[in-house]
Amino acid sequence: MNKKRLKRNLVLGILFFLPVTFLMFLYPSTHNYNTLDIVEEKVNELEYFKSDSDEVVVLEDHLTVLGFFGKNPMNNAVAASNLKELIYDKFKGFKRFQIVIVVTEASENEAMQLKKEISLYEDLKYWHFVFGNQNQIQLVYNSLKTDLLLNDELSSNNVFIIDKDLSQRGRIDDRSDNEITKDKRVYGLGSYNCIEVAEIKNKMSEDLRILFTEYRQKRKGNFDSSTRRESDLKKQDEQS
Repeated sequence: MNKKRLKRNLVLGILFFLPVTFLMFLYPSTHNYNTLDIVEEKVNELEYFKSDSDEVVVLEDHLTVLGFFGKNPMNNAVAASNLKELIYDKFKGFKRFQIVIVVTEASENEAMQLKKEISLYEDLKYWHFVFGNQNQIQLVYNSLKTDLLLNDELSSNNVFIIDKDLSQRGRIDDRSDNEITKDKRVYGLGSYNCIEVAEIKNKMSEDLRILFTEYRQKRKGNFDSSTRRESDLKKQDEQS
C-alpha cells in the first residue's frame, strides 16, 4: 500500500514540477530574443507633406509601416489590400502604430477611393495617406536604405518599417539556416514586398512583433537602445 502511495506521489510530483521546470528554462529566453536590426538611421521626416486627416502625420515617436503609391494609388490596390488584411488588422491595436502611404498631391481623390475600397466601411484610423510633390517624395525615399528604385509613377510594391527614432528596421542577415550552413553570401532585408503574401505574413509580421517586444522591454527598462544601434551599424559596416 505504501509503495502504491509512494509511486502515486512520485508521479504527481513529476507532473507538477515538469511544467514549472520547463517555464524556468523558457523565462530567460524572453530576455534574449533577437531584436530587429537597424539598417539605416535618420530617415527623413514628413515635413511639408499634407495628410488626409486634420492631424499632422509624422514618423517620429511612432512605429510606422511606410509605403509609396505615387501618382496612381489604385494601381497598388492588391498591395494595399494585403497590407490592410495581413498587417494593419493585426497591429492596429498597438500603441503608436501607423501605416503611412506617400502619394502625389494630384492623386488625392484616387487615394481616398483606394482607402474606401480597402476599408469595407471600417474606420482606418491608423492608416494615413500623405501628399507631396515629386521632389519631396524622392527625398524621403532616398533617405531609406534600398537597392530598389521608385518606378515612373513614384510607386513601389515594397514597404519599410520605421521606428520611433526615425531608424529603418529590417534584417542585416536574412539568410535561412540552410544558407548559413552552406556559408552563402550574406544578404539583408530592408523592405517587404506587399505582393508576396508569404513575405508579409511571415517575415514582416514577425519583424513587427519583435519590434513591439523591443519597445515593451524599453518601457520596462530592460533594453539599451544606444548600444543596440551601435552594434547594428558596426555589424553592417563589417559586412559591406
